[in-house]
Amino acid sequence: MDKIIIFSPATVANVSCGFDALGLALNGKGDKMVFTKRQDNQLIITKIEGANLPYDIDDNLVGTVIKAMLQKLNLQLGLDIEIYKGFKPGSGLGSSAASAAGTAYAINELLGKPFSKTELVQFAMLGEEAACGSQIADNVSAALFGGFVLIRSYDPLEVVSLPVPDDLFITALHPQIEIKTEDARNVLPKDIPLKSAITQWSNVGGLISGLYSNDYDLISRSLQDVIVEPVRKKLIPHFDSVKNTALQSGALGAGISGAGPTIFALSKGIETAKTVEESMRKVYSNTDIEFYTFTSEISVDGVKTIT
Repeated sequence: MDKIIIFSPATVANVSCGFDALGLALNGKGDKMVFTKRQDNQLIITKIEGANLPYDIDDNLVGTVIKAMLQKLNLQLGLDIEIYKGFKPGSGLGSSAASAAGTAYAINELLGKPFSKTELVQFAMLGEEAACGSQIADNVSAALFGGFVLIRSYDPLEVVSLPVPDDLFITALHPQIEIKTEDARNVLPKDIPLKSAITQWSNVGGLISGLYSNDYDLISRSLQDVIVEPVRKKLIPHFDSVKNTALQSGALGAGISGAGPTIFALSKGIETAKTVEESMRKVYSNTDIEFYTFTSEISVDGVKTIT
């Protein structure tokens, strides 16, 4: 294989109660990337569209991922790389994760699949560290595995795929402001009351149980974040109004996607999800902040090869 074109999906991390432990992949929104082998051993980014990102391979997380994979195999490889961003960095939809996961998947395919999917997550985590300072696994795992994922352990890394109920849809509102992951992490509490911790991990258990049993009411009751959302929502204009109107319109739950500013809602059925989308739009239509909304299925594929 001398060339590969891949699609790497946008993702929602945390999913309210599962900070750094839960994630899901979106359908149809993400990045396209093209990797073409060169005759020499140079790694050259030849095109970037959709975002203002560095072309220097040493400054772009794509280079971090590729070099780590080649070093592990003691190989050299030359590539021309094209990056077509489908959504902006700082959106809370896993922009850096899409690039990192897409790169890990593509290089693995070009080299004959020497690495397992879990190993690809570890390489992609290095890209996340290069982009935002932390080796976070939730976004990149969701992008690589598809569907819902649980990071059961970071050391050793263990990613668990969770079932996706057929009638579960996601709606999102993305204000056109940027929140850097590093800044969003700086507002997190250093200490957590035991009562809050118990509530949080009980909700994680409830959400996972609801996914396995197709119990939408249990999913709804479990989509509660008592630790991170209360401090991060202050960074997102009109968050409470958007969340409340989504719930009033029938959403199972709503919260912050990743580090924000995107606000997501989960709904049972496409019609309810569309109604929720319209209600969220109305809130921001009365502000002077540019935004866009979308409704999506949850992608069960993850990163994939396209033609």
